[in-house]
Amino acid sequence: MRAVIGRLLRLLVGLWLYGATMALLVEGGLGLSPWDVFHEGVATRVPLTFGQVVIVTGAVVMLLWIPLRQRPGLGTILNVIVTGVAVDVTLAWLPTPDDLGVRAAFLALGVVGNGLAGALYIGASLGTGPRDGLWEGLVWRTGGSIRIVRTALEVVILGIGFALGGTVGIGTLAYAVAIGPLVQFFLGLLDGGSAARGDDETRVGVDEHLCGDETLIGEPALADRVDLPVDDGRPVRGGREVVEHGDTAGFEQVGEVVDLGHDLADIDENQREGCGLLQ
Repeated sequence: MRAVIGRLLRLLVGLWLYGATMALLVEGGLGLSPWDVFHEGVATRVPLTFGQVVIVTGAVVMLLWIPLRQRPGLGTILNVIVTGVAVDVTLAWLPTPDDLGVRAAFLALGVVGNGLAGALYIGASLGTGPRDGLWEGLVWRTGGSIRIVRTALEVVILGIGFALGGTVGIGTLAYAVAIGPLVQFFLGLLDGGSAARGDDETRVGVDEHLCGDETLIGEPALADRVDLPVDDGRPVRGGREVVEHGDTAGFEQVGEVVDLGHDLADIDENQREGCGLLQ
């Protein structure tokens, strides 16, 4: 019970910090992340606050999970609500600076704080955020590269947001370049280095499981850590390790060894049924 409470606390702190650092980037006015460019653009066109747009967008994106057969967790629901509330609360008292130095400080604090926030809520392992779950589902259903699918989605979102009046600037580029390494760094710091020791322990990819002569394709592993340096989001062919994990105990994972303490992604129900894993 104590461990569950600790994970929930970590999730809530991470989500609140995420919203607060989003507000820093908004008030800095030097550029936002692709999704926040979209949120700001929509907020200029409808009678809703920035945070309310974040909440509505998150809810709509979750509806898109249905045909992709993505399953939300507690963290997914809280992500939609807490982040939007936090950004509005922070915007309500945060000043809008005119000085370029202060705006640059807001940008730096926003990006670094956002990386820490991401590591906190990702590390809680209580559910993927709605926006991340969208591209995860697209990768899983299309079989495409994580990098290509996520980049294409965010470019489209960025373009729509910019057309609607969202702020694109040096901060947008800084966020895109820095957020992955920052999340990886803070994950390693918070989790004792397990997320920062390299590809031999942590990777992103599609888990392949052997069931007799069949190869079962699972959902992307560690998908929240997509910025780790893996060629195209696919596992490198290599040695085999037996992974002891719930229903997948006894299956062999083909590809690089990952953090064995991390749960493997679920296997498609039809595939599991074919292996007698579903009653």
